[in-house]
Amino acid sequence: MRTVTGLFDDYADASSAVSELEALGVPSSDISIVSNNADRRHEESNAAEGAGTGAGIGAVVGGAGGLLTGLGLMAIPGVGPVVAAGWLAATAAGAAAGAVAGGAAGGIIGALTSSGVPERDAHFYAEGVRRGGTLVTAKVDDALAPEAEAILKRSNWVDPTERRAAYEKQGWTHFDETLSPYKANQIEQERLRYRRNGM
Repeated sequence: MRTVTGLFDDYADASSAVSELEALGVPSSDISIVSNNADRRHEESNAAEGAGTGAGIGAVVGGAGGLLTGLGLMAIPGVGPVVAAGWLAATAAGAAAGAVAGGAAGGIIGALTSSGVPERDAHFYAEGVRRGGTLVTAKVDDALAPEAEAILKRSNWVDPTERRAAYEKQGWTHFDETLSPYKANQIEQERLRYRRNGM
C-alpha cells in the first residue's frame, strides 16, 4: 500500500478526484478528504446542526454516494473548522484528543506522517488546508498508485513544489498549530493570489 496525496484550491476539483479514485476501485474507506470551512461554504443548510455527526452534510457538499456522504464538521488545531471524512480525519481527531489528554504527538501532521507522508510534505499539506485548501489522501495498492497520482494531478491539484516555494517566499517554514486559523477574508485573499498567478 502507498499513500497518495493532493492539495486542491477548489473543493469541486477535490470532490471530482475522490469520485475518480472511487471509480478506479479505491475503497471509500481508504480515501480521506479534509476541507477548510472557515468561510462556512459547507453550511448552506442545517449542516451546522449536525456538526461532528455528518448528518445532512453529504448533500450540502454535493456527494451523491461513497465517501462524500459521510462528511462531518470538526476543528483541527491551527487549521480551524473543516469538513472532513475518512481515515485521515478520524486519525487526526483521535490524535488531537490524545494530545490534549496525554501529550501525544498528533493532529493533522501526526495523522499524515503515520500514513507514510514525509514530515516536510505533511507540514505543507496542513498549511495548505489552513490557507483554505482541500486535501485528498488515499491509501492505494502499489499497482494502482501511478493511476491514483495521475487522477490527483489531472483534477487540477496544486503543484506542491510551486506552492511550497510561494509559501516560503512569504517567510513560511512549517505548519504551526499554535497559530490562529485563517479567517474567511484571509482565505479569499489566498485564493485570489494563486488564481491571479496561475498556481
